Order: sequence, then structure tokens, then C-alpha cells
Amino acid sequence: MTIESPAEKASATDDIVVLGKISGIYGVKGWVRVYSYTSPRDNILAYPQWLLKRRSGWEMHKLCSGKKHGKGIVVKIEGCDDRDQAAAMKDIEIAIHQEQLPKPESGEYYWRDLKGLQVETVDGVVLGQISELFETGANDVIVIKGDRERLVPFVTDDVIKRIDLEANLMVVDWDPDF
Repeated sequence: MTIESPAEKASATDDIVVLGKISGIYGVKGWVRVYSYTSPRDNILAYPQWLLKRRSGWEMHKLCSGKKHGKGIVVKIEGCDDRDQAAAMKDIEIAIHQEQLPKPESGEYYWRDLKGLQVETVDGVVLGQISELFETGANDVIVIKGDRERLVPFVTDDVIKRIDLEANLMVVDWDPDF
């Protein structure tokens, strides 16, 4: 099982994990709307301090309050007290340090941990490396780039036979001609 994380939205800094972005304003008292990359979306509220990407770099900010609102999330960030300050925060990325992420359970992986793994078939045929992962609704899909690009469903046991992060390897039951 994979845990959707902001891995697919990772920053250039390896220690930083982007969780979402400020997408707009909410009200007149400094609240902002947040587009969360976490799954479920309100997991972003589990982190009491956020890094916000400003022109000068990442700045730490305290999350004062937050809640689900319709299909989205709204939050109050310390120091953002009016509509104008909230409007100035639009499109700013929200991140945390990687060590703040909970450790995955046995058999679970963050997408960021799977990117770059070499993928080979159960017969030892190298297919390439995982370049990205995405959701389709039915199941997650891994994109493998090698001699050509392959889209392989992330279905444990049936397709994904073994993941060894230390060996940088994923073994799949997949026809190399497909």
C-alpha cells in the first residue's frame, strides 16, 4: 500500500515536503483557503507548524486554527490577521520537514520513497526506473521509464511482488512487451 504524500510535489530541497498551497482567501479576518495534496485532504491540519515559501525562502509559521469547509480546507495562520494579508499569501506553497512525516507501517510506502527505484520483472528483466506515480480512482499507477515508458498498476500481490527500498528495487509480475 502506498501513502499519498507530497512526494509528487516535492521541493528542490530534499528535506522539504510540500503538503499543499494557499489557494485563496476566506472571510475578512485573515483566514485562507488551502489546497491540500495530502490524503485525506484534512491530514494537512495535523501539522501545527508549516513552512511557507516566500521570496526569501522557507519561513516557519504557526497554524492557529483550521477546519474542513465543504470540499476544501480553511486555516488561520499566525500573523495573518486581515483580508489583505491573506490575499498576499495566495499561491504560496505549504511544506514541512521530512522528519515530521509519520513513519509508514510495514508494507506501506510514501510515493517519494518509490520514485527512482529500479523495476524488474519476476524473471529479472529490467524495465527501468519509477519516474512518477498517480491516482486513477481504481488504483494507483506507476510510470516506469526505461527503453520506453510503461504504465503499471500499483496492485500489491497481483502485480507488485516485492519492494526493497534498501536495494532500490521493485519486482513486478509484468510482461516486458506490454
